[in-house]
Amino acid sequence: MPPLLQAENVSKHYGGVCALRNAHFTLRAAEVHALIGENGAGKSTLARILAGSTEADRATIAIDGRPALIHHPLDAQRLGIGMIYQELDLFPNLTVGENVVIGNLHLREGRLAIPRRIEAFCRPFLERVGLACGVNARVGGLPIGQQQLVAIARALSMDARILLMDEPTSSLFDDAVERLFGLIAELKRAGVAMVYVSHKMDEILRICDRATVLRDGETIGTVETAKTNVDELIRMMVGRDLKLAVRPQRGGSDDVVLRVEGLTTDKLRGVSFELRRGEVLGVAGLVGAGRSELGAALFGMDRIRGGAIHTRGSVGLLPEDRRLEGLMMRMSVLENSTMAVLSRFQRLGFIRAREEERALRPLARQLALQCDSTAQPVGQLSGGNQQKVLLARWLLRDPDVLFLDDPTRGIDVAAKQDIYRIVDELAAAGKGVILVSSELLELLRCCDRILVLSGGSLTAIYDAKEATQEKIMAAATQC
Repeated sequence: MPPLLQAENVSKHYGGVCALRNAHFTLRAAEVHALIGENGAGKSTLARILAGSTEADRATIAIDGRPALIHHPLDAQRLGIGMIYQELDLFPNLTVGENVVIGNLHLREGRLAIPRRIEAFCRPFLERVGLACGVNARVGGLPIGQQQLVAIARALSMDARILLMDEPTSSLFDDAVERLFGLIAELKRAGVAMVYVSHKMDEILRICDRATVLRDGETIGTVETAKTNVDELIRMMVGRDLKLAVRPQRGGSDDVVLRVEGLTTDKLRGVSFELRRGEVLGVAGLVGAGRSELGAALFGMDRIRGGAIHTRGSVGLLPEDRRLEGLMMRMSVLENSTMAVLSRFQRLGFIRAREEERALRPLARQLALQCDSTAQPVGQLSGGNQQKVLLARWLLRDPDVLFLDDPTRGIDVAAKQDIYRIVDELAAAGKGVILVSSELLELLRCCDRILVLSGGSLTAIYDAKEATQEKIMAAATQC
């Protein structure tokens, strides 16, 4: 019996950059199949080719053993292929129902969409994914976890029997992750096959049947997850043994670089804490708890309704959404890195590019930034290297306090180790670092203390020695 989906000789170039080189991949019916590799290995490119949003230079694709041509998302939809993108492709100003039916070949409408028909069409799929909000709810007003369920409901409404998921848990906290895993198990029992693109080894070993590893655009191999382990997968991904660093012992300091007293905004309520020089302070909380809003308030982006912020020096913010809030994707690595300190390189209204290059060069080495040249558009870099460009911007600015909002979101295990090393180096240099993360193990690895938010309020602060996943989750779910 042929596999449900088979892709052979898949190649794709972006200019002079080879994203895929004769990659191959097979998917069986009703299996969850992981697609893993370092950033830039070609995982997302392969998934987008199968979904029709990117066209391959060359590929041989078969569904149920029959040749299939996929040049457009509608081609994929006709073949029963749907995709949930890491950066959700939803229309935030439209309703849930409108997002589900737009471009949907299975809703037979004339020129006008009738609301009651949209309701009748959407309701079974929303119930199937466990989405309780109404069809008329505006998508932009929903938490990210519910937006993801809208995207899954849309794919199922298109009669998808192959579902591609690109980093589906990168923005979700543990409670939403568990609900997603329950839905994946239910879809698998219903016969839906899923391709699961992720960097999270624990998730892959828990929910996936097989894993295909890509490296530098080529398929390295496919293994059964029940017969492998994290070390073996990492060796396949990076081609070497990767040493996972532990948190260094840091001496305590009484020098407070940031004091927050009763901070109140439209989202936060009476939050108070101190950050010491050379300390890494973690911020935990469920989606919507106010983690990102805390950074926005400290950086002056959100209006403060009450309380006070006292700083000894400047504050830098690395935002959660690097694409929408941090980087200019069509601008170069150099331009993105130096835009916060351009006055340093200006003379008579002109920017001295050689001085820019000279300033960035040592930071690029420190960050292990990988790019063809500093003139390369930052949009062509992997997620991990895009994050390093943002870090380079703030290292050039040299703030006393740096707020890192989920800096390892959507990046691979090797790039994560680089980020952890940089965080340790910042603390060793006397910076005060605030680290937001959706991964509790990451907070326990990196932080000296962990602050927990729930509903915009501070519910606990734990020292690293006493913090556990159970304690953090208990505090994160307090009303």
